[in-house]
This record gives sequence, structure tokens and C-alpha cells, in this order.
Amino acid sequence: MATTHHLTLPVDEARVRSLALGDLVFVDGDIVMTAGLPTHRRILEAMDGARELPFPLDGAALFHLGSYSVDRPEGFEILYMNPTTSTRFNPVMPAIIRHFGLRIVCGKGGLDDASAAAMAEVGCVYLSILGGGAALHSDAIRQVIAVGWTDLVSHYRLVKLRVEGLGPLTVEIDSSGNNGYAIRQNTAQDRLALLLNDVDT
Repeated sequence: MATTHHLTLPVDEARVRSLALGDLVFVDGDIVMTAGLPTHRRILEAMDGARELPFPLDGAALFHLGSYSVDRPEGFEILYMNPTTSTRFNPVMPAIIRHFGLRIVCGKGGLDDASAAAMAEVGCVYLSILGGGAALHSDAIRQVIAVGWTDLVSHYRLVKLRVEGLGPLTVEIDSSGNNGYAIRQNTAQDRLALLLNDVDT
């Protein structure tokens, strides 16, 4: 049976490894968010020493979230945020997870086996967040802590955001590399083969 966890970020490896596939998670604390592939490429450049990060990402919780935001005289304001599809970042995520020892990656749609293997190595989980739940997610925003790479459009910027009660989020890849998306895909393929066999007979 799934367990509900309330995490206060940052979290250590032992706490992350206590999360099981299918568990529900609510998050308090500082997350890092972006929806941009160019942003991920800049992170790779920073890993290679070609540019500086706007703030450290070691042990971070990286959320694949886009936002509708505005620059105001008093600062950057996020009017709402909503997840983007993590599979777009499959080619770059294993390296990022390993380099920074990420503890959490969150988005929708999951990540591939290479990313799951990287998570198992460092002690990281993938949390699935409700697609289309902008009102629910945005209600958890408490404070914009930092905004990096402001030359990019707002939803591609690297933003450190303080949240409270963000969730429910579902553990879809655990820190052993068990991938709920892959499990369901394999189950569906097996059932499809049985259905087609019944049709042929």
C-alpha cells in the first residue's frame, strides 16, 4: 500500500531511498524549476566549465515546470506554473543527475531507463506531478528566491522557488531504478499480445 510522505527540502540520500514506487509526496522548501531544453544545455555547459550557474544545483530538486510570469519593478512574479513533459530531456538528464547528485526530478511523462539508472546510482527519485493542475500547483508558491539566465523567456529561466504543500506527487521512478512508466508499458504490451492472439484464434 502506498505511503504518504511530507518532505522538507533539501533531503538527504537516506530519506530519498525510503520512498517506494507509488508513494505520495508533498513537498515544502526550495525547488529549482525550468521548462527549457536550452536551459538544460546551459547546465551542461556549466558542468563543462564553459559558463557559471546562477546558483548551486548540488543535491537539488529539479522540477520540469513552466510558468506564466511577469517582470515587475519589485521582482519576478509567477502567476501560475504547470508541468512540462520530462521525456524531452532524456538525452541530458543522466549526466545532470549524476553530476549534481540530484535528489528529486519532477515533471510529467517520466524519464527513460538511462535516467533511472543514474537515479539508482546517486539516490534520486522521479516524482510525477498532475498535468493541467496549474491552480493546485500555483497555490503552493510562497516565494521566488532567485531567477537565473534572465535573457531567456520566462518559462525557460532557471528559477529557485520556495513552495509549501506542493503535491500530491507520485513516486514513479524510485531510487532503485524501478520505473512505473516502463512497468505499465510492458504490462500493456503483454496484454496487447494476448488480445491480438484471441482475435487471431
